[in-house]
Amino acid sequence: MPEDYGWEGKAGKKVYFNNPMWPGEAHSLAVEKVLYKGNSEFQEVLVFESSTYGKVLVLDGIVQLTEKDECAYQEMIAHLPLCSIPSPKTVLVVGGGDGGVLREISRHSSVEQIDICEIDKMVIDVSKRFFPELAVGFEDPRVHLYIADAVDFLRCAPKGKYDAVIVDSSDPVGPAQELVGKPFFETVARALRPGGVLCNMAESMWLHTHLIQDMIYTCRQTFKGSVHYAWASVPTYPSGVIGFLICSTDGPPVDFINPINPIEKLEGALKHKRELRFYNSEMHSAAFALPSFLKREVTFLRDSPISGQPICIS
Repeated sequence: MPEDYGWEGKAGKKVYFNNPMWPGEAHSLAVEKVLYKGNSEFQEVLVFESSTYGKVLVLDGIVQLTEKDECAYQEMIAHLPLCSIPSPKTVLVVGGGDGGVLREISRHSSVEQIDICEIDKMVIDVSKRFFPELAVGFEDPRVHLYIADAVDFLRCAPKGKYDAVIVDSSDPVGPAQELVGKPFFETVARALRPGGVLCNMAESMWLHTHLIQDMIYTCRQTFKGSVHYAWASVPTYPSGVIGFLICSTDGPPVDFINPINPIEKLEGALKHKRELRFYNSEMHSAAFALPSFLKREVTFLRDSPISGQPICIS
């Protein structure tokens, strides 16, 4: 068992998680049964049945998803970008081996090709076995799976190939560490068409304002359209919230706050594979409303634009 999490209580009935990403605190879930534990080439993979959140997927001691609240993360990270541009056709998912983002992208009938680059095949195999409601995303015939390092994959991607890139990575430790650096964001920007969009997992505003500051700074140097920060409530993530960095390349302007491609107007989208549980157009716009402390602590969320770029506050 890695040092960043362990067992306590009677007969090992509780698992608690702590990590350098959230120093000074730990998070615990009551465990009914451990369903799977194994080590891939990259990380430890754990699945257990919890008392209140259903099955839980854990990578290297960090909760990735639970059956009860995965809808908030999966739906928001997919639909914030895809509902902000008209008729997206080509989409790349980086990470996302559980299949949940694929499930959400498949609601968009305009999409013709969905590429997914996941470095760890074990995550896919485990998700297909234990999380079929998410892994159903892999069954869409538009999906093309690549087991590869995303940095290498994007270096080889044709310039301007994608309308949207969605980075569904784990926290920036271990195999995901490269996915928050300027070289990675530059390869993403190159792979996007003019006016194309990136949505990237961007940590907790309560715990990681320094990381958010660095990511926004890098993306404002790299993407020549606009850069925004949005957030959603996910109870089992540290602090109960998760952020999304959402950017556009130079080209047709993108109004992220007011969806141009509302999910409610897409035929069959609300109930495709599974009924939407969290996302709607009101939640979309509300996600860009930021608390005052975040605007104070993250320079680039304040009122003054940098290099003539659009101000990234709502």
